[in-house]
Amino acid sequence: MDPAEEILDIVDAQDRVIAQAPRGDAYRRGLRHRAVFVLARDPEGKVFVHRRTTTKLVFPGRYDMFVGGVVGAGESYDEAALREAEEELGVRGLPAPTPLFKFLYEGGADGGSWWSSVYEVTCALPVDPQAEEVDWYAFLSPAELERRLGEWQWTPDSMAAYERLRARA
Repeated sequence: MDPAEEILDIVDAQDRVIAQAPRGDAYRRGLRHRAVFVLARDPEGKVFVHRRTTTKLVFPGRYDMFVGGVVGAGESYDEAALREAEEELGVRGLPAPTPLFKFLYEGGADGGSWWSSVYEVTCALPVDPQAEEVDWYAFLSPAELERRLGEWQWTPDSMAAYERLRARA
């Protein structure tokens, strides 16, 4: 299925479902929906970092320290977190990601608004990321990730999630 045709729940400022719409319409019209962000670490604590393909609908070609995506209509945040992590990492059998917190992302100049649930998971399996989602990837130490924050162009929503995650530490 074309990702733009995937049906999403449209939600209000309190994260209550008020409608449904295809993803492409939700993006075009700036309709608030739901998304998940999963920080994937290897057993040594290194973080999976990747560069999105240039064909992505949102923030093409930018770096991201989370795997994740939109929550489908009728899907729970927890279900979406596991599905998206397994899809983007190219693995099966991950443990259920641990929920950390939720926040409302307001895109400002980048547009868009989505309720975002942030998770963490340890991936001990060899990864094989989806070629249609990921152009480049590596597991970076937390120190290396911090060094790259000022050098690479990151997705603004993942930066918002990462800044909140750092503030909690």
